[in-house]
Amino acid sequence: MNSLVNTPSPAARLIADQGPMIDPFGRAVTYLRVSVTDRCDFRCTYCMAENMTFLPKKDLLTLEELDRLCSAFIAKGVRKLRLTGGEPLVRKNIMFLVRALGRHIEAGTLEELTLTTNGSQLARYADELYDCGVRRINVSLDTLNAEKFQAITRWGNFDKVMEGIEAAQKAGLKIKLNAVALKGFNDHEIPEMLRFAHGRGMDLTVIETMPMGEIDEDRTDQYMPLSDLRQNLEQEFTLAEIPYKTGGPARYVEVAETGGRLGFITPMTHNFCESCNRVRLTCTGTLYMCLGQNDAADLRTALRASPDDGYLSAAIDEAITRKPKGHDFIIDRNNRPAVARHMSVTGG
Repeated sequence: MNSLVNTPSPAARLIADQGPMIDPFGRAVTYLRVSVTDRCDFRCTYCMAENMTFLPKKDLLTLEELDRLCSAFIAKGVRKLRLTGGEPLVRKNIMFLVRALGRHIEAGTLEELTLTTNGSQLARYADELYDCGVRRINVSLDTLNAEKFQAITRWGNFDKVMEGIEAAQKAGLKIKLNAVALKGFNDHEIPEMLRFAHGRGMDLTVIETMPMGEIDEDRTDQYMPLSDLRQNLEQEFTLAEIPYKTGGPARYVEVAETGGRLGFITPMTHNFCESCNRVRLTCTGTLYMCLGQNDAADLRTALRASPDDGYLSAAIDEAITRKPKGHDFIIDRNNRPAVARHMSVTGG
């Protein structure tokens, strides 16, 4: 383990380009989201079918390969790296990868290493995450009602998540809560969640549900435009636009009554494609240049073709030239997903 952490990979020794990767529309690609596993210990109704078929373990990149791939992107100008899943913390020996990537934080070549989690494993890993250089995390939480939490996650334990959030804050990690706005399920609960988050020094971001993967629910029944949610919130709160950014697609307001920040992610009603700086890497080495498109690049072949990273670097460059202008999400009454793969494959 120590040999990987202390010895730079070939990618880490690449000479950085004369600036960030630039896509065909002039956008700098500086943010990489990495799905380290498609597996999860929850089965959230808007994200997965209850009986999921996951990738065979033999198809996954090793943690060493994921480190080499991430290091190649960092050498090419990526400055923010987010680990996602599935649930990233259920990947066996995941902290080996987190610690390996943390060396880029120490070297100053990576500005932020973070992750999105359902919180189920945070009590176990919070202190080590901080020790590896992680300072901020996103926790997905759609309700504060334990019974509703059980219903929407199917397999989740609400008390365990609350313990994880407490452990993360005690370890020094800043937390942003992410809630998917679901009509008739949690839309009336958002004010309570906002007060809960802000009262504990956490930001809250609400997200429109996205048509990805075959699930057991009708998305047209779940879908709620955030413009409607915001209008409802403004009857109770004073929301002021602020320029705050975290590198992702959320647009933030400050809530006068709580002093906290509230973010809106609106892939359906107002896409954020014009400023997209992100690409997504799966645990099999597939690079998606857009969350809402099927075009992808196979980086696993390039990774394994040569121990030298020149071929891999060229494959990344070619993929960036195919980054599209935007996605084409549509909520379909026939319940056909706009993209067949589940969110857990690409990473949220």
